Amino acid sequence: MRRPVHRFDLLTIILHWLIAALILGLIILGFVMTRPSIDPVLQFSLFQWHKSLGMLALLFAMARFVHSVIRVRVEPVGGMKPLEHLLAKTTHGILLALSILVPLAGWMIASVSPLEIPTFAFNLIVVPHLPVPKSYAAETWWATAHAVLAYSTLALVFLHSSASLYHHYWRRDDVLTRMLNKERRLIEPSAKEPTS
Repeated sequence: MRRPVHRFDLLTIILHWLIAALILGLIILGFVMTRPSIDPVLQFSLFQWHKSLGMLALLFAMARFVHSVIRVRVEPVGGMKPLEHLLAKTTHGILLALSILVPLAGWMIASVSPLEIPTFAFNLIVVPHLPVPKSYAAETWWATAHAVLAYSTLALVFLHSSASLYHHYWRRDDVLTRMLNKERRLIEPSAKEPTS
C-alpha cells in the first residue's frame, strides 16, 4: 500500500480549478438564459453554450472521479481534528458527486424533452440524447432536479470556499495553498528585544 502524500498532484489541481470555473460559469449562465425578457434567439444560443459547457464539466468531473480513485491519498493538513477532516472529506465527496449529477440531470432534461432539441457541443458535434422515454412531465421533473442540485452545489461551493479562506487567513495552514501547488512558509514572530 502506497503511503499518503502531503501535496496534491498537478492533474488534481488543474481539474479542481477547471471544474470550479465551469460550475460558477454555468450557474451564472443559467441565471442569465432563464430571464423572461431575454431575446429568444440569444436564449437559444445561451442554452446551447450552457449544454456544451455542461458536457465539458461532466467530462472533467468523470476524469476527476477516476483520478481520485487511483491516485495516492493526500494526508490531512497538520492540526486538523478528526471531525474536521471527516467533514472536509465528506464535503469534497458530495461536491464531486454533484459535479457529475448536475450535468447528468441537464443531459436528462434534453433527452426526455418531447421537443427533441439537439445539443450542438461548441457547434462541432451533436451530443446524442440518452435512450429514455420522452414526456413533458419527465422534463419538468428533471428540470426541477437540475435546479435543486445546482443550488445545492452553489451552497456547498460557498461553504467550501469559506472554509478554505478560514484556514488560509485564520488558521494559517496549507489547506488552500497546496491546491495552488504552493506550500505556505509560516514565519515565526521574532522575540521582542528587551526594552531599555
